[in-house]
Amino acid sequence: MKAGDIALLSIRQSDGQIKKRPILLLRQLPPYNDWLVAGVSSQLHQEAKGFDLVILKTDAFYTQTGLKSSSLVRLGFLDVVTEAELRGAIGKLPIEKVNLLLQRLSDRLKP
Repeated sequence: MKAGDIALLSIRQSDGQIKKRPILLLRQLPPYNDWLVAGVSSQLHQEAKGFDLVILKTDAFYTQTGLKSSSLVRLGFLDVVTEAELRGAIGKLPIEKVNLLLQRLSDRLKP
């Protein structure tokens, strides 16, 4: 697995249910190489403008993502997961988009 891969992961939802959802692998973290991941949602109305990333079916890279519909990478929905929890990629996002998301996250964390 590598940064930019999109995978499916069982995630606890706000209502307590556990559902298999797409996630984006952002970066491996020391010391155990666990993955910082962002949730991917089809609920485009939840976008935090200038923070999240909208992926539209009309985007040139869309077919590479493995997603079923236009989606939103939600930087407000982060988690850390072990490599063992990941069962393989369904698609990928261009590394330029991953780097954009990491820059947005870094900018938000600065005082």
